[in-house]
Amino acid sequence: MSCTLLSLSPPSISRSLVQRRLRYPVRDFLVPTTTTICATRQSPRFSSTIAAPQPPPSSQQSRPPVQPQKNAKPIRPLSQEQQEFLSSALRVNQTGELAAILIYAAQSPVITRSHPHLRPLMKHMYDQEAGHYNYFNDVISKHRIRPTAMTPVWTAAASMLGWTTAVMGREAAMACTEAVETEIGTHYNEQVRVLLDWANKCKQRGESLGPELDKLIVDLRRIRDEELEHLDHAVENDAKSAKPYDLLTQVIRGGCRGAIWVSERV
Repeated sequence: MSCTLLSLSPPSISRSLVQRRLRYPVRDFLVPTTTTICATRQSPRFSSTIAAPQPPPSSQQSRPPVQPQKNAKPIRPLSQEQQEFLSSALRVNQTGELAAILIYAAQSPVITRSHPHLRPLMKHMYDQEAGHYNYFNDVISKHRIRPTAMTPVWTAAASMLGWTTAVMGREAAMACTEAVETEIGTHYNEQVRVLLDWANKCKQRGESLGPELDKLIVDLRRIRDEELEHLDHAVENDAKSAKPYDLLTQVIRGGCRGAIWVSERV
């Protein structure tokens, strides 16, 4: 939030909220060395009614000085290239999970009508994709990453792909899942590989990527493994018996690669 917005805030904003936002920095793991601190310039409305916070003398005397952690490693600043890689990767992740939700939403009514025993499996995979989508939504919102402008196109394409393969039959729907998850698993593997390379180089210098990026690596591995679990489910349910299997999976995988390439840039 900019200083201008703070100075124009309505009188209803509490004193503690205004003071807190003026005193504490906002950090972003995509820009770990950037610390944004609003200046204390205030409008006449605030300057005439709110005094600068004064902690009681007793608290200053009784509070021990903050000691640096002995084992803490300095956080390595990300380069501009690294920030751009993360932004594009997370943007693709978010729109890819949205597409997966729409595919399963279109497939489930058709498939479960003919094969009721698949209802728990379809729901399980849908719920996991919804969890992934919510996770990446939170990440790109927190770090102000622009979603892809192609979302309306991918929304229509994913819904059509899901419905079409479901109408073609259970095997074709499972072949669709196999093809999509193959490309998505490869995409997540590449992200994990790059982030681990960054982490190893930081470790050699006695530095770290910071707790947020360390957690992101763990979360990406978990999500990748769940996506590959969907691939296994598809193969177990006769994905390779789809007709024509090779043509269908190659077209879908090619479409996924094209969507990833475009979403990284647009």
